[in-house]
Order: sequence, then structure tokens, then C-alpha cells
Amino acid sequence: MDKIQNLQDVFLNTARRQHISVTLFLVNGVKLQGLITWFDNYSILLKRDGHIQLIYKHAVSTIMPATAIDLQEQLPDDTEKT
Repeated sequence: MDKIQNLQDVFLNTARRQHISVTLFLVNGVKLQGLITWFDNYSILLKRDGHIQLIYKHAVSTIMPATAIDLQEQLPDDTEKT
């Protein structure tokens, strides 16, 4: 039986694997930019200029990729695609 991945994991993993630069906006308005190197259920590691930042997901408001991410190939067939 295939494990169903949630949209968040598919999005983050695609950005990580394709080395897509992202901008993270935190709930307090801070803007962070870099590459996602790792993530789990609670946190994201963001790398920029050789420095790594650990960001807790509960502090993230928005994640904006620098280029478009096509999630249709990774999502199950029964997921509505718009």
C-alpha cells in the first residue's frame, strides 16, 4: 500500500530535491531566503551563504519558491488538480 504524502511534504521535498531557492515569511514579518536542505514535521533547515538556520514550522507564515513548482506529478491521481 502506497503511503499518501501530504501537500506540505510534497512541496518541501520538491523544493529541496530540485534546489529551488525559497523565501520564507515568518508570522512576525521576518523574511528569510535560501535553500531547504532538510525538514521534518516540526522544523525546516534553510541554507544561505554557507550558514544554516533552523526554523520552526509554527513560526512560518508563507513559503514562496523562486521558480514555479509542478506538484501534479507527485500528487496521487485522485487529488483534484486545478
